[in-house]
This record gives sequence, structure tokens and C-alpha cells, in this order.
Amino acid sequence: MITDQRMATGGHLPSVGLLVDKANQLVQTLAAPALVQLALRVALAVPFWRSGILKWGGFLRLNDTAVTLFSDEFMLHLPGGPYHFPAPTVMAFLSGCGEIMFPILLVLGLGTRFAALGLLFMTAIVELTVPDGWPVHITWAAMALGIMAYGPGRLSLDHLIGRTFAPTP
Repeated sequence: MITDQRMATGGHLPSVGLLVDKANQLVQTLAAPALVQLALRVALAVPFWRSGILKWGGFLRLNDTAVTLFSDEFMLHLPGGPYHFPAPTVMAFLSGCGEIMFPILLVLGLGTRFAALGLLFMTAIVELTVPDGWPVHITWAAMALGIMAYGPGRLSLDHLIGRTFAPTP
């Protein structure tokens, strides 16, 4: 930091440098890794939860709209296609389950890396279904990859479980 550099050389710290240093410390405090990781988990969970909640008409009962979307509306845009989804009722059910369970796991920070992997896979399927949505889908993919790479953070059940059951030296 600027303060450390100036003090090491024996120089005095100019007022602008001091303000920049204090602003930098404030930003670092606000962007604490545990808060950033929690924000990533919640930000990725929200769009999937909102989509998933619309697919259900009751406990483990899909609404008609969800099945209709996978039967008639949604198409996989693959080379030589687009193609209809295979087994649309099964696909709607799996999608609805994933869009509810993975966000819950993410917010709790439980099995977080696997939940993020599941949502990354779902993002790839969504991108194949709605290819023009790539600006949003790439942000979902980036969040999922960030969670997979850096983990859930200290504000998670994964961290608590790891600390509780870690072998003692």
C-alpha cells in the first residue's frame, strides 16, 4: 500500500496519497472474500429459483405450462436443428427440481461446488435453448465457475461442517 511504501523510504505521505490509501482500505473491507462469495452464491441462485418456482403446481406436481414449454416451445439449437426436447415431461421435471434444489443448496452453502456445477450444466442447456440470451448466460456461467473455483466461503454450511469435522493435529 502507499502508506507502507512511503514509510519504508522515510518520506512523508501526501494528503492525496493518504486519501487514496484510506479509500483502498475501505473498498477491501467492503469486498471481504466471505461477503463476495456469499453475494455470488445468492446472485446465481435467484434467477434459477425464480424460474423453478414457476414450474410447479404443488408438491412434486408440474403445472401444465412447464410441460407445454418443453413440449412445444423450447427447442435445442444444435447443428442440423433445432430439435424438440426428448421426453419433455421428464425434462420439465428435472429442470424444475434442479432450479429449486441447486439454489437452496447455494444459499445455504451446502454441497456448494456441486450445486454450482449443476447450475453451470443447466446454463449450458439454457444457452442451447435460447442462444440469443448469451449475455446473461455468460454471467451465470462466470458466477458458477467462480463458486466452483473459490468455494462457498466462510459464511456457509460447507465451511462450518469442514471446521467441525476437520481432523485435529
